[in-house]
Amino acid sequence: MKNRTMARQDDEDTKPNDAAAAVEPRRSRPQRVAEAIKDFVVAEGLHKGDRLPGEAELMARFGMAKGTIREAMRILEAQGLVKTRTGPGGGSFVHEVSAERARALLGNYFYFRDLTLHDIYQLRRLLEPELAASLAGKLDAGQLAQLSAVVATYDHPAADAEEEREQHVASLRFHQLLSEFAENELLGFLIGFMARILSDLTVYRKLYEPPNIELWSRGRAFQIELIEALGAGDADRARLVMADHMATAESLMEGQESRVLNRFISQ
Repeated sequence: MKNRTMARQDDEDTKPNDAAAAVEPRRSRPQRVAEAIKDFVVAEGLHKGDRLPGEAELMARFGMAKGTIREAMRILEAQGLVKTRTGPGGGSFVHEVSAERARALLGNYFYFRDLTLHDIYQLRRLLEPELAASLAGKLDAGQLAQLSAVVATYDHPAADAEEEREQHVASLRFHQLLSEFAENELLGFLIGFMARILSDLTVYRKLYEPPNIELWSRGRAFQIELIEALGAGDADRARLVMADHMATAESLMEGQESRVLNRFISQ
């Protein structure tokens, strides 16, 4: 069935007639069609791997020219929502954006913005204690073993800057792993994203140099205590341990950043 509403919107030069329209920039025709196709996918209950209608059917459904439909499909493919295959059995199929790709795309948004450690830890201090409390008593032996295995990879102080860098990244992997266990997918995604951003920031700002034994020892001790609280099902203790962990990490990381900056200025 032809989407008369979509066609009518394209025939008219819509003018802003309220505050929202005045602020929101007018989307291009392919962008509007892309949004309509997404609505169609939801309305039809399509899932990853399901085939989308062919080009001719989409043209008829939305009352659009071939070029507009193709551009709309390119937009959806760039967003990771559509996968196109050529050859026998080919066509356009519903695709699912992975959490890793979503974090990478969101990371690109913040790439040229001057994020500070305080910006990141302001959120970590709010969210991570709640994640820890929500997981207390809900992780099985295998999941607790995975957390312990991560901590075991930095069971000794770093001997040099390279090992310090590896230990920083591994310690943040601990938090990414916790985020993957979250029952609240949005909470888990945000925490995993912040761990990724902090890991990248640590590397490109060289916050791992020189090695910081206090940061290693206190961070590792908090993580071991947290695993014990999670295994014991003690939500209050898990929340408190994570809150102390985040506050201590922020203070020590900011001190590390100051030392790196002072070393750079003195050179």
